[in-house]
Formats: sequence, C-alpha cells, structure tokens
Amino acid sequence: MKKTERVNLIMRYINNRAFFTIAEIQREFKISRATAIRDINEIQSMGFPLTTELGRGGGYHVLQNHYLPSARFTPDELKAIFISFIASKNSQLPYLHNRRSITEKLIGIASQTQQDELIELNHILLFENTNPANPNLLELDDAAPAELNQLISLAVRDKHLRVTYELSVGWPQLLDVYLLHIFNSNAQWLVEVYDLDTDEFRYLPVDLLRDSAISEQEMKCSEQEILSKKLLRAREANLVVKLDATGIQRFKRMHPPGIILSFTGMFQSSGIFHVQLDVSDDEALAYYADWLLYLGKGVQYERIPDELRGVLGERLAQLNFS
Repeated sequence: MKKTERVNLIMRYINNRAFFTIAEIQREFKISRATAIRDINEIQSMGFPLTTELGRGGGYHVLQNHYLPSARFTPDELKAIFISFIASKNSQLPYLHNRRSITEKLIGIASQTQQDELIELNHILLFENTNPANPNLLELDDAAPAELNQLISLAVRDKHLRVTYELSVGWPQLLDVYLLHIFNSNAQWLVEVYDLDTDEFRYLPVDLLRDSAISEQEMKCSEQEILSKKLLRAREANLVVKLDATGIQRFKRMHPPGIILSFTGMFQSSGIFHVQLDVSDDEALAYYADWLLYLGKGVQYERIPDELRGVLGERLAQLNFS
C-alpha cells in the first residue's frame, strides 16, 4: 500500500474513534511502530485535531466536532478522476450539477503544473460520443432525464414505487411497481420494473416517467417471489444465444434493452443471453434478425423460435441474391 493511501485510511480510521494507541495502528495497518508514529505525526501536521496522553496506558485523543481534513490526491490519482469525467461527457449521467462542481473543485486543488497537465489531457484524449471541439474544460453537456435523480434517491430507500408513465402526451398511467434496475442502454435511460398490477416485467424509458414516489399500497408479493418469477421466465426464454469474443464486443456497442449477457469463458471470451421474444410482433422479429446478423459469424443458437429463424433466412437470401 502506498504511503498516501495508507495515511488517508488511517485518518478515516481514527476519525471514528475518541481514543487510539500506536499499537492499535500497528495491528490494524500491519506497519512498524516507527512507521505508525511518522504517519500520526504527519496527520497532526496537517491539522488533524489530536491531543497526546503520555505514560502507561497513554495514546491519542481525537477532539470532537472537527471536520476531517481534505483528502489529498497524488498526481496520478487526480488524473484518473479527471479522465473518468472526460470519458463520461455526453453520457446523460445523473447528478450533473454535482459532477460539475466536483470537477471545479478538482481543478481548484491542483497545482498550476497539474492544472496545465489536466488541460492538456483534455486536448489529447478522445472518447466515443465526446466532442473534441468543445473548448469548455468543465462542461458536462448531456443532462440525464429530470426524473432520474428522483428515482435513484427513492430506490435506495424503498424499491416499491408509484410512478406516472406517460407513453402518449395527455394519457398518463399510474403504475404500482417494484423497481429492479436502472440502466443506460443505447444512450437511453431505462428502468426495469415488475408491474404489480399486470404481473409483467417491463422496461420503461425514464424520460416518460414523472411524479415518482414510494408506494403507499401493500406489496402483493415479496421481493423473493418477484426474483423467482424473473428467473423462471428467463429459463423459459425462446431465444438463447451464445457469443464469441467478436459478438461480445458488438453486443456491448448495441443491444436491445434489458438483455443480460452472462460470461462463460475465461477473460470474457464467450457469453450467453436469454430472451423471451414475442413471435407475434413482426417489428420485433425484424429488429432481432438484423441485430443478430450484426453480432457476427460466431453466433450460436441454442434455442430460436421458428418465426425468427424464418426472418433470418429471408435476410440471408436477400444478401445472397444481391
């Protein structure tokens, strides 16, 4: 463990205690007495509120009602955080205002040399979906749907929610749902829910939701029952597909919402996914046929509905004809 990381961990360790000894620091962090003393002296020099009690049974008292000193970052740690922010530009992430203020604080604590390096990194590094022509170093362009922050805040407290879903303007639906996941797929935020009224698993675009709140109704089934239903329906999937490394990379670039890829080989070299496809939906069949062809030659079908197989055959016949 590097010294900077260890000192930060020690500060957090002692901040939660009214009293500690050098021996405790030695045992907790597996360091020598001399190293423990040097680290504590450095922490004191940074302004951490400690008083020393000498003699047998002595140690250090932590003064209460003081804030923890600001975390210190090494140059490489600062670059790592900053680069992660550059990479996530135009990604519709939640808490955009907070992320902007954090970026400003990172710039503020950097030395002039580090600031120059961060600005140069912003010019050099390019990530998919970011705009290299954007001159504003601190700008994070793509705001997430307004309802996303509210959903996240509610879900960490209670997943049984009441949401208003407005698929068509002027026709809102009030849904009683159990939230399973919130995720971003193909540049769109979606929420996976179990609809308690219709007994269906649904994927709802977050930008079509509003007025989310914790439900006041009694749950019609338990969380475990919901998860068991989802597992059972996955086992009943009519489309089961294995992918090679090329297929996995293309899957990551684009896939229908809600599909979970399970890795089966070492180093994510192979994978498998399950889908319950509505074979009466011609548009869905056409979409899946085109998408499966995009995944490449390494696709292997363990299970495929005849209707989809027929559409795939038509696509291949058109390719051969052309």
